[in-house]
Amino acid sequence: MAGGSGALGRRLCTDLVERGHDVVVLSRSPRPGPVRQVAWDGVTVGPWAAELAGAAVVNLAGLLVDRRPTAANTALLTSSRVQPTLALRAAAAQLDEPVPVWLQASTAAVHGDAGETLVDEDTPPADGPPQMAGVARAWEDAAVGAHAVRQVVLRTSVVFDRHTPALDRLVLLTRLGLGGRIASGRQWTSWLHVEDWLAIARWCLGVDELAAPPPEGVLLATSPDPVRNAELMATLRAVLHRPAAPPTPELLVRVGAVLLRTDPGLALTGRRAVSRRLADAGFEFRHPDLHEALTDLLRSPSP
Repeated sequence: MAGGSGALGRRLCTDLVERGHDVVVLSRSPRPGPVRQVAWDGVTVGPWAAELAGAAVVNLAGLLVDRRPTAANTALLTSSRVQPTLALRAAAAQLDEPVPVWLQASTAAVHGDAGETLVDEDTPPADGPPQMAGVARAWEDAAVGAHAVRQVVLRTSVVFDRHTPALDRLVLLTRLGLGGRIASGRQWTSWLHVEDWLAIARWCLGVDELAAPPPEGVLLATSPDPVRNAELMATLRAVLHRPAAPPTPELLVRVGAVLLRTDPGLALTGRRAVSRRLADAGFEFRHPDLHEALTDLLRSPSP
């Protein structure tokens, strides 16, 4: 696994190890722990390449996209994904046998600001914005032609999990009384509970069996019920038992994004994405309802 130190990477490592699988994380700074870590620089092929023989490859490597949408940041986000992917491809190409499965991370943001379009696996990627669709397209393109029996490109929507930036920031704003709709509130949010993301990843790797065989090609990892931003914020207020809150105007979002050094497009754009392939495979979501999913994640832990 490349990118095993990120939020989803740590979750997937723990999940697979608890199920008896041997996980090896490629790390620039290996540390002792429950998961074996092997040194790599994310750029060049080295002794770490021997770990790929006969192994499933999971490529999650890449910096967080929560940055100002500048040309320099777009280039940084792109290189943080493309260079590790090319290094993995070069290492796999040296193997006598192809790796059995290559799980290539991507993002539903490859579809840019899709408006009212219903996005599925057959929807072509968008041309922009550069820090969303541009970065994602370069990431996916870098994995094309990898020496693998089967490759899955997993276009993941916003994954909600405890103590992660995506959810923590929304919770903080809501608790501060700023949990109203953002701008028009009509922008779509495609979301997913982390437990469902883990189940989808296991199916991609072939360690969870469904009626359908493990997938190949593009797969959207998203809940079957995307919501508009206004509904997302109203549901979050209900779960946190907060009163109605005034909307946040677009201008304030853009000014706040400068102060927080983030991309206002993360809040102002959206995609209405639903996975046709998960539906066809009979995948059963544990948390298909937003209110239940947020309640599960935000409830107080048992003493």
